[in-house]
Amino acid sequence: MEKTFDPQSIEQTCYQRWENSGHFAASGKGDPYCILLPPPNVTGSLHMGHAFQHTIMDALIRYKRMKGNNTLWQVGTDHAGIATQMVVERQLNAQGQTRHDLGRDDFVKKIWEWKAHSGGTITGQMRRLGTSPDWSREVFTMDDNLSEAVTEVFVKLHEEGLIYRGKRLVNWDPVLHTAVSDLEVVNEEESGHLWHMRYPLADGSGHLVVATTRPETMLGDTAVAVHPDDERYRSLIGKEIKLPLSDRLIPIIADDYVDLEFGTGCVKITPAHDFNDYEMGKRHSLPMINIFTADAKVNDDAPEAYRGMDRFDARKQIVADLDALGLIEKIDDHKLKVPRGDRTGAVIEPYLTDQWYVAVESLAKPAIEAVESGEIRFVPENWNKTYYQWMHNIQDWCISRQLWWGHRIPAWYDNNGNVYVGRTESEVREKQGLANDVVLHQDEDVLDTWFSSALWPFATMGWPKQTPELETFLPSSVLVTGFDIIFFWVARMIMMTKKFTGQIPFKDIYITGLIRDENGDKMSKSKGNVLDPIDLIDGIELETLVEKRTAGMMQPQMAEKIAKRTRKQFPEGINAYGTDALRFTFAAMASTSRDINFDMARVEGYRNFCNKIWNASRFVLMNTQDADTGAKGGELQLSVADKWILATLQKTRADIETALADYRFDIAAQHMYEFTWNQFCDWYLELTKPVLNNEDATDAQKRGTRHTLVNVLEQLMRLLHPFMPFITDTIWQQVAPLCGHALEADATIMGQPFVEEVPELIDEEIIADIDWLKKCIVGVRNIRGEMDISPNKPLNVLFKNASASDQRRTQDMQVFLTRLGKLESITQLADGEEAPPSATAIVGDMEVLIPMAGLIDKDAELARIDKALDKLSKDIQRVEGKLANEKFVANAPDAVIAKERAKSEDFQSQQRTLMAQRETIASL
Repeated sequence: MEKTFDPQSIEQTCYQRWENSGHFAASGKGDPYCILLPPPNVTGSLHMGHAFQHTIMDALIRYKRMKGNNTLWQVGTDHAGIATQMVVERQLNAQGQTRHDLGRDDFVKKIWEWKAHSGGTITGQMRRLGTSPDWSREVFTMDDNLSEAVTEVFVKLHEEGLIYRGKRLVNWDPVLHTAVSDLEVVNEEESGHLWHMRYPLADGSGHLVVATTRPETMLGDTAVAVHPDDERYRSLIGKEIKLPLSDRLIPIIADDYVDLEFGTGCVKITPAHDFNDYEMGKRHSLPMINIFTADAKVNDDAPEAYRGMDRFDARKQIVADLDALGLIEKIDDHKLKVPRGDRTGAVIEPYLTDQWYVAVESLAKPAIEAVESGEIRFVPENWNKTYYQWMHNIQDWCISRQLWWGHRIPAWYDNNGNVYVGRTESEVREKQGLANDVVLHQDEDVLDTWFSSALWPFATMGWPKQTPELETFLPSSVLVTGFDIIFFWVARMIMMTKKFTGQIPFKDIYITGLIRDENGDKMSKSKGNVLDPIDLIDGIELETLVEKRTAGMMQPQMAEKIAKRTRKQFPEGINAYGTDALRFTFAAMASTSRDINFDMARVEGYRNFCNKIWNASRFVLMNTQDADTGAKGGELQLSVADKWILATLQKTRADIETALADYRFDIAAQHMYEFTWNQFCDWYLELTKPVLNNEDATDAQKRGTRHTLVNVLEQLMRLLHPFMPFITDTIWQQVAPLCGHALEADATIMGQPFVEEVPELIDEEIIADIDWLKKCIVGVRNIRGEMDISPNKPLNVLFKNASASDQRRTQDMQVFLTRLGKLESITQLADGEEAPPSATAIVGDMEVLIPMAGLIDKDAELARIDKALDKLSKDIQRVEGKLANEKFVANAPDAVIAKERAKSEDFQSQQRTLMAQRETIASL
């Protein structure tokens, strides 16, 4: 092994060997265990959320593979209708073309060409993360077999009356000219206005004042609503209003939805341009007047003066015209949530159009029951409340999108407007008895991407064909996903899978937290706090990172701000931490919290953990590679330390398996770290030296310790492998032969069993004995540190109040005590025997005493401590003075105040320790 751990030198070679060996495929043996990868967008690249979730999934897959399960991680990508179409449209725009210049067929060909050349970015990055899905089964939502499943589901739902076409209100993006889902709408608070407008009563007896944030939609008003209990307006219910700037009369209606406290208590109702108004319009059978075109300009159903105007230009003109007529009562500043398309930034328009819908009520009922019965389990359990809330208030699902890229809706129209649904045009003609001279044209729309994604659990397994994979891996074992798509994806998969297979899609749903930056802020390009997981793996120079974070920013001030923040946060760029350190960081942070603040210091710490593992492995190999490890037989005599590490390994194995069963990856990582760093590296390796370096030790004793060293290291690599695949496989290749494994050319640790349970190795008495030994050694080392005694100076130690058990342990572990504690002698004091002035450590009821006479220069040590106490006193006075300053406390950030308080506590703790030392030394 190389002297230092260099992840870049092993990772890609290692991964290529794994993939070429075919180890990622299902074995066909054992109980099935399956995970479906939430298909990332083919346009995308690996972000921190992906890397976090993929680490969790891969850890489970690798663990279950080692446990002997028939393990499948089904991988694939999503065609991402809007996102992909926009990418290719931008490329065309840069060449001075639009998709309309090419026509639909040629434009779709362009997208397939782009997908072939650039669409594999994210799967390449997944390989860099060490993920081990079955790449031979990789699918794409536009593949022929998945497209067949989409068509089949559409046709069958339509035949049952569960898919229908209707004119309803949708989220409309006026730039993309398509309906978009709620998930593609970003609602953020912006500064706006609240216009109070006078609406004259038709009988000339006065007017009502309505308050609105959208005066331009008044052209489509079809009523004014008041609350039925509002005494101010009760007598006006049923009367009519003359709509300003129009020659229409509209009624005054009563509805409980109206908020008496908001504005004037009178609400203008525009059913074709507001979702709440739409529902009220249906309740009261109001006309629905759409006043906008597809690109949000005023259409011909509005008064002629405003036709062709952009909606916001029309707003200004309408307000000016109302003001000229004396119909503006007042205008207030107002904060409001503005819906914008996440792709275009355009203000989303509630828009009345003909769309295709799925009637979901009958589909939702069995999906709710599947969770209520416990057939499907949310982890953490509290997410089922969110699921129920959405499912009990579910609305019909708009599944059509006005795009060219996607699964085209299998519906055809004749020239009379009749619509026919079928798998193909020929099937439609045959079923409907339509002659060849009847002209049919296919629906121009495509299906919502979430429609095909809803079929993921069974379409990826070959449905509608009845395949062995479908029989074996449905339902899958666990879905790992985020809380934000519980309704958009998770619920719809449950509905569709239950409907078309009669089974649940998955047994467990593990909801991960959201990865935020170190301050708890959401990572976004506009904030300049996005981290690229590949940059953490490979490292990146500062200026390259600055350029990357500011690329494409139109506002120089924003780019400058982000550049400044980046230089401050990463003055030397980002170090190369390697994949294993990043993966272990994700695992260690995978608590049941919704939000996870990503701390770069944790990655640094786990890179050090990798170094610790590497160096410990080098120590083991240097002491065993050219020696007898018992792999070929021979007597093995295990020391108490050997037996202890085997027992501790077994207990750690059990703790890790329990944590993984509960999806507590953070706890599993904690157990791995504690055993590896504190027990194996810090203690056991030290405890082997008194045997390996002891000329009086027998061959059987040395062989026993070497045997334990290599076998515990080999098992430790198997314990760590699910989270840290690269370093563990690399080390395992070196240590496995020393354990007697004959490695074939394609041998890999992932093909080995997980550490097996051997209960008889757990000896609680030996664990207690070594715990006693460690406390004695730590006590001696602490005294050395406190009294500034050289680590190499031999000490005489007295044991006072030693029980029979303490005396037995002293005898059994004499060699470990003297070697690790650097002790010259150990003396048991008789009952009542007085000890000389000593420094003391407590181990249970026993006192560990180190006589101080002759060990230190008493006067010099007291002078040193007095000098340190004087400095600490000044430090405490300075910090306490700051904290007592009311002006400082009032103006300083909370983090600064907390830091000063922590300093004060630390200084005072040091002061107490030094004063105790001074008292001890002064008594000598």
